[in-house]
Amino acid sequence: MLDSQSSRQRGSHQAVAAISAAAHRILAEETATFVDRHPRSKALFDDPSSGFFDQVPLYWMRDWPMPFPMVLSTAKGSDVTDIDGNGAVDFCLGDTGAMFGHGPGAILEALARAAEIGLTTMLPSGDVGVVGSLLSATFGLPRWQVTATASDANRFAFRVARAVTGRRKILVFDGCYHGAADETLVDLKDGRTVGRENLIGQAVDLADTTVCIPFNDLPALEAALATHDIACVVAEPVMTNCGMILPQAGFHQALRELTRAHGTLLHIDETHTISTGLGGYTRTHGLEPDILVIGKPVGGGVPVAVWGMTEAVASRLDAIRASKRGIGHSGIGTTLSGSALQLACLRACLEKVMTDAAYAAMNGLADRIEAGFSAAIGTAGLPWHVSRVGARLEVVFAPSPVTNAAEARAASIPEVQKAIHLALLNRGYLLTPFHNMVLVAPTTSGSQVAGLVAAFGQILLRLTAGAAAE
Repeated sequence: MLDSQSSRQRGSHQAVAAISAAAHRILAEETATFVDRHPRSKALFDDPSSGFFDQVPLYWMRDWPMPFPMVLSTAKGSDVTDIDGNGAVDFCLGDTGAMFGHGPGAILEALARAAEIGLTTMLPSGDVGVVGSLLSATFGLPRWQVTATASDANRFAFRVARAVTGRRKILVFDGCYHGAADETLVDLKDGRTVGRENLIGQAVDLADTTVCIPFNDLPALEAALATHDIACVVAEPVMTNCGMILPQAGFHQALRELTRAHGTLLHIDETHTISTGLGGYTRTHGLEPDILVIGKPVGGGVPVAVWGMTEAVASRLDAIRASKRGIGHSGIGTTLSGSALQLACLRACLEKVMTDAAYAAMNGLADRIEAGFSAAIGTAGLPWHVSRVGARLEVVFAPSPVTNAAEARAASIPEVQKAIHLALLNRGYLLTPFHNMVLVAPTTSGSQVAGLVAAFGQILLRLTAGAAAE
C-alpha cells in the first residue's frame, strides 16, 4: 500500500516537472514574440528618465508575466489596444475594476455632468438620497459610507468593529487579500500567524492584531472565537487571491452562527465575488453580514468603494461617537471620499450598469468558457479543473476543488501559469496576471469567448506535447 502511494507521488512529481519544463520553453518562446511585437513599450521601459520608480506609476505593474508592461493607448468595452498597435480582448478588466467593460456609456455621461457641477466639495451632492437608497436596495444593509478604495473601506470598518465590540483582534483566513489593510497582510505558518515575508516597513507585530486560520476549518474558527477577543471575522465568500477556494457545504451558515454566538461581527468583502450576480455573493446566497464592503466596479471604474452596516452596528457607532468630545480625527475618512463625482458614478452604475440583465449576459458567456476550458483540459489529459464564482473563472492545477490556502499553494505551478498567460496574450487575450483568472463583462462577445477557448485548448496541447517529449 505504501509502495503504491509512493509510486503515485513520484509519478505526480515527475509529471509536474515535465510540464514545468515544457512551460519554461514555451515561456521563453512567447517572451521573444512579445518583445518583438512591443518595440515602443520596450523603449519606454528601457529609458530610466520617466521620473517614475521602475518606470511605472505603481511598482507592482511590473509583476505581470510580461517581460515589461504593455502600454495601453485605448480601453473600450472589452477591447484594449497598446501603443504598438497590438489589440487584445480584455478578460482581466482591471482585476474587476472594469467588470462591466471599460467606459460604460452611463458612467461617461455621469462624469461629464459632474465636471460641470463640481467634482469634490467635502459636502454631499443632490445624489446622496438616491445613492443611499440604491445601495440598501441592491446589497441589503441599511446604512452606508463611501470611500475611495476597498482598502480604505476595510480599514475603516475594522476600526468600527473594534470600537463597537470593545475587542482588539481581527480574524482572517489564510491566503486572504483585503487590500492594503495592515491587519490582513498575514499568513499562517506552522500554525502561527505571521506577517507576510514581502511586507515593507511594517511597524507592529501583526500577531498582536490578527488571528489567521485556514478557510473552511470550522473547529479552528470556533476555537479562535471562544477567546472572545475577536472583533470581527473578515472573509471573501469565495477566496480569490490564493487560487479560487470555494466554501464547503454549510460553511457560511456555520460562520454566521458561530460569530453571533460569540459576539463577533461578520464582515464580508465582496470586492471580487461581486461577479456572482446582482447584490454579490451575499444577496445571491442569502448571507447576513454585519458589515459589507463593495469595491472596484461599484462606480463603473472610478476610484470609489462603499461599506455598509446593520442598524445594530450603526446605532452602537452613533453612541460611541456621541461619547467622544469634538469632531473629526476618528481615523475614519478622507477628504476625497463621498465626493460629488463618486456619488454621480455610483448612481449611474447602480441604476444603469450593474443590472440583472448585465449579470445574465456575463454568466451566460461564463458558462461557455467553463464548459470549453473543462473540455480542453479533458482533451489534454491534464489533472486540472475549472473553479468559478459567477462571471469569474480560474483554472486550478488540481483534479478537485482545493479547500484552503495550503492546498491552493501546493497546487500552484508558477511556470505553467506564466506560460499560459503570456501565450494567450500573444494571441490577443488578456487575463488577470495572478492565477490566470478570467472575468467576463457584458460587453464581451460570443466570438471573443470562442476565440479564448480555442486558444486555451491549443496552448494546453502544446504544453502536453512538450511534456511528453521530456
